[in-house]
Amino acid sequence: MRGDERGRRSERCGGAMRGQTRPARPRPQPRRCPRRALAMEPGTIDNLCILYQSPDFIVVNKHWDIRIDSKMWYETLTLQSQLKHRFPELADPDTYYGFRFCHQLDFSTSGALCVALNKAAAGSAYKCFKDRLVTKAYLALVRGHVDQTRMTIRYAIGKNTVEGMTHMMCIEGTEGCENPKPCQSELIVLEHGSYSGDPVTKVLLQPLTGRTHQLRVHCSAIGHPIVGDFTYSHKKDSGPYRMMLHAYYLRIPTSKELIEVCAPDPFVTAMDGNWVPQRVVHHLDETIQELKDKAVQKGDVGQSQQAVPGHKGEEALSKAKSLELEEQRVQCEQWLAEWALE
Repeated sequence: MRGDERGRRSERCGGAMRGQTRPARPRPQPRRCPRRALAMEPGTIDNLCILYQSPDFIVVNKHWDIRIDSKMWYETLTLQSQLKHRFPELADPDTYYGFRFCHQLDFSTSGALCVALNKAAAGSAYKCFKDRLVTKAYLALVRGHVDQTRMTIRYAIGKNTVEGMTHMMCIEGTEGCENPKPCQSELIVLEHGSYSGDPVTKVLLQPLTGRTHQLRVHCSAIGHPIVGDFTYSHKKDSGPYRMMLHAYYLRIPTSKELIEVCAPDPFVTAMDGNWVPQRVVHHLDETIQELKDKAVQKGDVGQSQQAVPGHKGEEALSKAKSLELEEQRVQCEQWLAEWALE
């Protein structure tokens, strides 16, 4: 176990680490993650689930019906407002919103999201992302039964410039696709089953690059759009109560502490009776353990390895990562500048 684990609260994959939080002042006790019917209800100001907490970081289980933040006056319920409600003493008045997120999740995506509580922590997290040390994996229900048990998706993704679709991304070669960049996602089939009587597949998705809507676009491109994804199903999939995409596993090995959490799986029959699993292909716990073992075996630098020249797929991925690093550098400079100088 890395760093001083005292004073940290964490829900780790394969078992939670228990311990008393060491707050600077009294705080409300974190509420348990939503179970059963609660998981299907809209978010409220106080149903914030804390997966991990230390003096430098908080990891939350973002609700599927709440934005991270918003400048719209009418959108008062956001993850930012939930954090300010729960931890008013931790909000930084020298930042625009009060809390700084180390990465992003779409409005309709739930799951693990890391928050840095000071400038040094924000910088250490950014370095992990820059050096490709972060491991992220998502759970999803996708339409149809995916035949291959494992697959790599390599469609380049760009911005859609077609009128009425400029809020979307698109794959290279489609009409109006501007400035496509190489992308790569890994897909592992977990279970075949049905949702409301229609065939679906439960999958684990690992983005090896970080484009906007990457997993949603890639799943749609292979003919298996994510259940409930109204945008990338050509406005056809409006029946489910949410989009079935969830940030399940997050590992950030900072220099001071190892942040490693699993956000409880919402795609189980006990929480949504519309989902009926029929056949297990890969077990989730074993698949996550594979990802953890790879990170450990490579000294937490698995994703930072340079591609071997000569392999077309690896060269494309290396190019994609180089482009992404520049984007991340600019973004990091912008949000680190919001922190007061220490």
